Amino acid sequence: MRPSLSLLFSTVLLGTAALTQAQQPRVPAVAGLPEAARQAANSIDPEKIRAHVRFLSGDLLEGRGPGTRGAELAADYIATQFALDGLAPAGENGSYIQRVPMFAVHTIEDKTRFSLVPAQGAPLALSYGAQIVAKDQTGQATADLDAPIVFVGYGINAPEYHWNDYAGVDLKGKIALVIVGEPPSTDARFFKGEALTYYGRWTYKYEEAARRGAVGVLIIHRSDLASYGWDVVRNSQAIEKSYLESEASTGLSAAAWIQHDVAQKLLTAAGLGDVDQAIAAAGKPGGFHATELPVRLTAHLESRVRRFVSSNVVARLAGASDGPAVLYTAHYDHLGIDPDAKGDKIYNGAADNGTGCGILLELARAYGQSGQRPPHAVYFAAVTAEEQGLLGSAYLGQHPPVPAGQIALDLNYDMVLPVGVPLSASFGGAERISFWPTIETTAKAFDLKLLPDPRPSAGSYYRSDHFSLARVGIPAFSLDNGTLYEGHDEAWGRAQEVDYNEHHYHQPSDEYQPSWDFAGNAKMARIGFVLGWLASEQTAPIHWQTGDEFEAARQKSLNR
Repeated sequence: MRPSLSLLFSTVLLGTAALTQAQQPRVPAVAGLPEAARQAANSIDPEKIRAHVRFLSGDLLEGRGPGTRGAELAADYIATQFALDGLAPAGENGSYIQRVPMFAVHTIEDKTRFSLVPAQGAPLALSYGAQIVAKDQTGQATADLDAPIVFVGYGINAPEYHWNDYAGVDLKGKIALVIVGEPPSTDARFFKGEALTYYGRWTYKYEEAARRGAVGVLIIHRSDLASYGWDVVRNSQAIEKSYLESEASTGLSAAAWIQHDVAQKLLTAAGLGDVDQAIAAAGKPGGFHATELPVRLTAHLESRVRRFVSSNVVARLAGASDGPAVLYTAHYDHLGIDPDAKGDKIYNGAADNGTGCGILLELARAYGQSGQRPPHAVYFAAVTAEEQGLLGSAYLGQHPPVPAGQIALDLNYDMVLPVGVPLSASFGGAERISFWPTIETTAKAFDLKLLPDPRPSAGSYYRSDHFSLARVGIPAFSLDNGTLYEGHDEAWGRAQEVDYNEHHYHQPSDEYQPSWDFAGNAKMARIGFVLGWLASEQTAPIHWQTGDEFEAARQKSLNR
């Protein structure tokens, strides 16, 4: 029961209040920021963030896996903090909770079969795991397929780049064979040069093919194009994968990947020659036309399906007047418990994303206890199922607390390592919005050097919750530390990232450490507070830059 947990959560808060606040750098004077707002930002306390992280990542919450007891405890805790901070509920039925209906699929490998059946010659049975992996996105326990395969190159329709791999082809009831990634480019005007756009993400390829009536997709894996090996693909499909219940009717019966050598055998059977030559031709303007192959895919998939409801937690602070709202987001879920693991079975997720939640809650407290209301309403959303594919934020984007056109900006926090006070920061994607000059000026005032995306070809922008809001047009980005910290050189900062990524990321060892320094988390919270307040003061809507892939969605949202 939610009320029975409130006493526990209040006790945690009172314990937090008893902590001594560390001496912190003052928030700089920033043009347009009222003194009351500056004082509220100054009140952000690293020790309060620490206390939230310690509780949310404790064993009691069992890794916060969506649809589990631990995740619901986390949601109750967050809702209670919002209430104590004086924020109004912005969920369903006068509550802080937005219900997110979902289903989880685990492919039963020893009962699942795939074969390539050419018009001439013997069928080729595929070994599950070694040659092919797949998920049934429809939520059915079994699925049987027997459908022709259509090679559609990169599987992209991008009118702004005058590119359509689907021209002249009917995919209804068929299987799309697609290449991982997107056409290679060094021209920023063509698929953004070396930076990966969403067109190159595997999720887009599934979505676009499904929109065109395909029943399945085979993504051709090649390590250099994917930027990761087959083992990453295999391992990601070996575990349970969740989907939004609302999308079951539009999902694929076989959302699959195939090994590069399988693609070669498929093209050989179809008489199309070398697969790498086909990939090269498909990446050249005018060099490719979709082709239905004289090969069919037959398949039998069996899945264990688990249906459940998880929760987003959403709160609202009223503004001084009506106008475009500001949204702060962070995901609170993690990977839960692995009952088959040896030793520690709990994936506590302290840094990922206890830190983002701690920052979100401290921002909510600072706003709620400010002596002055922000110009317009501010929303705070702790979302579920980020680790399952940004599902909670996707649902929030589809069901926002106010229409997307009435949200000026989303500021997201995800895995902000508590290792010291940063002197550089990464706000990937912020340069794509009209608010960028204010962001640059504010970062300079905070003594933060803004860094470019270190791996633009990896498409990191599309891998955190801000992307779900960007898809519906809301200008959105995440705030993260850079690699330079007070008292250290950049090599030290990079070493902290490498150590976390190699030894703790998505591991049971991502646990709260008393030695962690949350002063940097507080600094990132303070600049987020200031940016949110300044965005709330904007009289004109914040836009995506001309030609950006999210520009059309923004215009659509503003015109509603």
